[in-house]
Order: sequence, then structure tokens, then C-alpha cells
Amino acid sequence: MSSALPEYYFRVRENGAAVFRVDTENRQRRIEMDQIAIVNIRNGEIKPQGDRILSEGDIAAIRDWMTDRMRVLAHRDIDDIFRAVDYMNLTAQWVQSRATDDQLEAVTDRLLLAMHDLRSILVRKKADRIDRDS
Repeated sequence: MSSALPEYYFRVRENGAAVFRVDTENRQRRIEMDQIAIVNIRNGEIKPQGDRILSEGDIAAIRDWMTDRMRVLAHRDIDDIFRAVDYMNLTAQWVQSRATDDQLEAVTDRLLLAMHDLRSILVRKKADRIDRDS
């Protein structure tokens, strides 16, 4: 593990992050974090905090983080979908092998409606792709 701290720290928020400049070059050798900006990854906005003027280096580091963060979130989205496929398979196995009548009664309608909704959307999107590609 490296003993050098990064120059910036990004405290993740729902739509982005609060950006801090990390400083250890002070008399007490304490870690100080000075908030320099708020970032919104949905609209790409970078808002400096207070009267602060961000340097080109600050903006470049923030934009690099935004690019990496969007890549991480996109990966998580598709990973969640692959997990959902696994859960559907595990659910089918559970229904076939272990579910009691009472358990099935509790979940059947909700599962059928959710699967019908998903199937309808998937079929429509697939037809749109086929139409667009032909």
C-alpha cells in the first residue's frame, strides 16, 4: 500500500460527488480535506464551492473521475441484470423443488405480473432493434 495520499478525494453522492483537495503538507501533518466542488454526473455540471476558482488540473482530475465513475456505474447496471437472470433461474428451481403452496400463493401473482411486464418490454425493444437493423 502506498503511503502517498491522492491529491483529490471524491465523496460519492447519489448523482455525483463532493470533491475535496487532500492536504497533508501542514505543520501538524494532519490530513486536511478542503471541499472544492460539487459534481453532478447526470448533467456533467461541476460547481466550485464558495468563491473558489478551479484550476485546469482540478477540472481535468474531476472530469477523469466522472468518466471512471460513469464506467463503474454502467458496469454495475449490467452486472445487476446478469444477477437478476441468476435469481430468476434460482427462483424457478425453488418453485419446482422446494416452494410450499402457501409460499407460491404469496408470490405467484407478483412474479407473473413482473415477468409479463419485463417480457412485454423486451419483446418491444427486440422488435425495434430488428426494424432498425433491416
